[in-house]
Amino acid sequence: MLNEKVRQLIAGQINKEFYSAYLYLDFSNYFQAKGLDGFANWYQVQAREEQDHAMMFYRYLHDNGAAVTLEAIAKPNVPAENDMAVLTAGLHHEEAVTASINGIYAAAGEAGDFRTMQFLGWFIKEQAEEETNAHNLISKMELFGSDAKGLYLLNSELAGRTYKAPAASEE
Repeated sequence: MLNEKVRQLIAGQINKEFYSAYLYLDFSNYFQAKGLDGFANWYQVQAREEQDHAMMFYRYLHDNGAAVTLEAIAKPNVPAENDMAVLTAGLHHEEAVTASINGIYAAAGEAGDFRTMQFLGWFIKEQAEEETNAHNLISKMELFGSDAKGLYLLNSELAGRTYKAPAASEE
């Protein structure tokens, strides 16, 4: 049986992951409106990943006999002043998600819940990758974003990103 504090934190993480999906769809809308369909695609893929993450937490609670409480998902409210502001907001959001998952891991450790700690190990590695991707996107935008041809090539690169659901062994 899961520690109640850990259960509550995981239930809250489900909401945070679904919010992340909403946020990234909002970012996709921003870039689509600007005609940057590659950036829009990149964030649509991000949104699908976040939905999968939410469902992984959801299944984990159910698989451990814990109650799942779904809360309302907040409307994204990130001012899209320019392309870089959106990318930077994405990085800051990923850093906040990392801190949240680290908090769950710490609570599981305090409770001696090694099964949850092991489950969270995948998310900890995933968050490191997410932060690196966000940093890389910002770096590429800094390098190429002010040049129309460079922006076109970057947009084309991002258009090639495809969705890949996590394998069952990763969950």
